Amino acid sequence: MEESDGVELAKQRCRAVIDRIERLPSSTNITLSSRRTLLKLALRELNFLSRCSSSTPLSLNIGHLEAVVHILQHPSVTGISRVCKPIPLHPRRVESSKVVHVDIICILNRKPVWVIVSDRKPRYVSWNDGRHRSKGLKSRLEEVVDAARSFPALEPCLIILFFAHGLDHFILRRLQDEFRAAEYSFDFSDFDFGFSETEGDWVNVLPRSYKEACVLEIKVHDGNCGVKSSNCNSEACFTGVDEPELLERNLNRDLGDPFCSIIMAMKPNPVGMEDMESESLENLLGGDEDLINLDTTALIALVSGISNGCVAKLLATPESELRRKYKSNYDFVIGQVNFVWRSFCSLSSTVIFTSYQVMSEIQKPILVELSSLLSGKRGIICQSVHSEFKELVTMCGGPNEKSRANHLLKHIMVVPDRASKRMTCLPTTRKLALKNKVVFGTGDYWNAPTLSANMSFVRAVSQTGMSLFTYEHRPRALTGD
Repeated sequence: MEESDGVELAKQRCRAVIDRIERLPSSTNITLSSRRTLLKLALRELNFLSRCSSSTPLSLNIGHLEAVVHILQHPSVTGISRVCKPIPLHPRRVESSKVVHVDIICILNRKPVWVIVSDRKPRYVSWNDGRHRSKGLKSRLEEVVDAARSFPALEPCLIILFFAHGLDHFILRRLQDEFRAAEYSFDFSDFDFGFSETEGDWVNVLPRSYKEACVLEIKVHDGNCGVKSSNCNSEACFTGVDEPELLERNLNRDLGDPFCSIIMAMKPNPVGMEDMESESLENLLGGDEDLINLDTTALIALVSGISNGCVAKLLATPESELRRKYKSNYDFVIGQVNFVWRSFCSLSSTVIFTSYQVMSEIQKPILVELSSLLSGKRGIICQSVHSEFKELVTMCGGPNEKSRANHLLKHIMVVPDRASKRMTCLPTTRKLALKNKVVFGTGDYWNAPTLSANMSFVRAVSQTGMSLFTYEHRPRALTGD
């Protein structure tokens, strides 16, 4: 192949990567800044190639970007908070200019990880430092591990090493002996495909093989990932089975088929769980990959009258009655569900708020999307959410909403407030409120995604560089139904 053909092929690969970056699935929860970083790198490479002449020796970075995007596309990758950005080696010494480069900070298989990607051929991967201050793999990994242990809020469970073209046996043995690296069992696809449009109606298919790829894991701290021994006592972990009813006379009300179907499809709590010892509870939940953590907004969305068939009734209610009905508790409801229109707290905005959710429900019923997220999952809530939800339903819920709340609390597990080490190390600010750190941090402690409408908190966490496993749902409010 002529050099000019190589330049043109590299340009096509750049365009294909740009297209794949723009089409990364929403399930990755990739931050806007991370997407921009990837696009900037791909465009920079494309601009470089556009200036190349046929006699210019090619030194390409596009293969590295292809491998990074290949990993990001995997369905088990979510909570992408940082991509291809340096991390300072010494966070407490601001004047230090030493940094390490981490290709991906994300959630992988429900655990926070850092990913290092190499697109070098095995013969070009050196173990020790070379001439002209070129770093060997050993020095680089020592710095990465040191940085991982220096940032409690960003600290990963694992450092994943992805060698796209495989690894020399000598280097592999050194990684195993000196870093206790082990093969990471992960179902990466052996092939990837990019598509680049050409003149006319032709489309070039650009295959990339990862059949020789070597994927390794390095544990940052043995036993420091996810659930560990704690002071949880048997009284602190419980279900809502023995909870007093919020409104006893509502027990025989029709809960609604969609709502009941969701509850029936969820993973049931273990029989006799309320009598389990703390160690048994830790072992049970620590090994359960079907846990999902619900915050107050998610519980409200499940029991809200808007979600459960009172849309027609609300649409038929005169505007003056809606204003009168929601005036007293509108600010309170908005504060609990963290609705994006927080500024709309005037009397007239109450109608806008209610109408917005009603029209959203008509266009796309929320229980349908919640069903797909909760089916086969075991729901957990922390003690703070449990107390807040009960108080909110008691104050603002109607008879049907209270009845659904009673039924829901009998089928989810209440666990102690126990924020993860990563979350507690984040500073408490107006955007990173302590209450939300406890709620989301409890889900992070159990390696469980948190289902929430509180995206402002999720965005604030991602801006710190911390990866967080979350599912977003549209907000709903209690209607008094």
